[in-house]
Amino acid sequence: MRFYFLGIAGTAMASLAAMLKQKGHDVWGTDQGIYPPMSDFLQQQHIPVWQGYDVAHLDTPFDVAVIGNALTRGNPEVEEILNRRLPIACMPRLIREHIIQNRKSIVITGTHGKTTTSALMTWILDVAGKDPGFLVGGIPHNFGYSARYRDSEFVVLEGDEYDSAFFDKRPKFLHYFPFYLIINNIEFDHADIYRDVVEIQDNFRKLLRIMPSRGLVVANGDSENVRAVLDPIYSRLQTFGQSDQNDWYFRILSADENGSHFQVYYRKQVWGEFTIHLPGEFQIRNALACIAMAAEVGIPRDAIGKALETFRGVKRRMDVWGNFHNALVIDDFAHHPTAIRETLEALRRKYHPRRLVALFEPRTNTTVRNIFQTELAEALSHADAVLVAPLHRPERFPPEERLSLSQLQNDLTQLGKTTIIIEDYQHILPVLEDTLRSGDLLVILTNGNLGGVYSRLKEMVIPPNRGSIKPK
Repeated sequence: MRFYFLGIAGTAMASLAAMLKQKGHDVWGTDQGIYPPMSDFLQQQHIPVWQGYDVAHLDTPFDVAVIGNALTRGNPEVEEILNRRLPIACMPRLIREHIIQNRKSIVITGTHGKTTTSALMTWILDVAGKDPGFLVGGIPHNFGYSARYRDSEFVVLEGDEYDSAFFDKRPKFLHYFPFYLIINNIEFDHADIYRDVVEIQDNFRKLLRIMPSRGLVVANGDSENVRAVLDPIYSRLQTFGQSDQNDWYFRILSADENGSHFQVYYRKQVWGEFTIHLPGEFQIRNALACIAMAAEVGIPRDAIGKALETFRGVKRRMDVWGNFHNALVIDDFAHHPTAIRETLEALRRKYHPRRLVALFEPRTNTTVRNIFQTELAEALSHADAVLVAPLHRPERFPPEERLSLSQLQNDLTQLGKTTIIIEDYQHILPVLEDTLRSGDLLVILTNGNLGGVYSRLKEMVIPPNRGSIKPK
């Protein structure tokens, strides 16, 4: 078949495009504002991509137009496709029809940690020789690509709660019909499509209603929001977390800049000891969910341990770039207050006593609005200095609904944090040059491209193997 992707540079869209090509289909697409890592990924997969939207693209015949959820009515190609009555599909439906088929899907859900947990679950299965297919919303360092089609027993999918397309407002994960399901956490997010956390929970309840009775749900029992959706439940259930009230729980034995060594318990009995070379307690929780699921599908403990010790994380998740103005630069995807706080806390512990400078871009439909006005200040206060990039496309919302950058600055200043509001993306590099000191740690917090400055900054960074970082 011939698939034409509109919005192909989205992480999940690009991943599906690659999987369909691996199955032997013809695949190409278009997008605007394409940037790494997905632009590099598409090029590596030899998938042709047009820049921008033009109805002339539709002159190239295709069997199905796959329309990403970033596109809306009014897009010239969308309007022409509808006028011509050409066949369309949303990405999750094609995943169900062409990738999952009759395989046992392991679906990873939750507000935070989906990508890392999906990548780790895949790596455990791979180390154990299961050769799983997978589709992850990022690029795992252990694989170097975000998707792989395999005609094997398992397929691991990152299950997003965001909607599927402008013509299908159901969450993506409802298309995936999981046999195995991980629920990491549930918090309010995606304010453009959800009114509150209760509405998000309702969709998780719908997901649980389509779980087979023989399937397994591995759920974060420490989260009140997660526990609230588990009654009633129609499949088998195991809980995980730090509390010993869970089926699976952990105790940290040691932690340093190289990661954590921890003990795992299953129903009050010691089950094993493991090491993961990623900083932060939240990474242990991600690992524990994978351990519980791996045990369910019969992965030996030694294979689980080997996989955890050799797991190298995901691009744009605490990704070490190198040296910029003698400061160590780390790139991270965190944009929700909880993820920002956990990332900064983990980096603080790992890189103490470096001065921690956070460059934050309010970009999502939630963070551009003032929904998390107070929470963002609290989360960012875990840095020593905060640089705030311009609001991304603020015209989407009326002034009274937008995040107040002046208020954010005032709140952070009252908390004793040096705070600079950057009014133009082109001022980011000069502000960094003026702000950074020798030995600082700079963490970039964005799920975007800093108005195009992201790639320029990365090009200016000296990789770790090409220059030393002077200690503070």
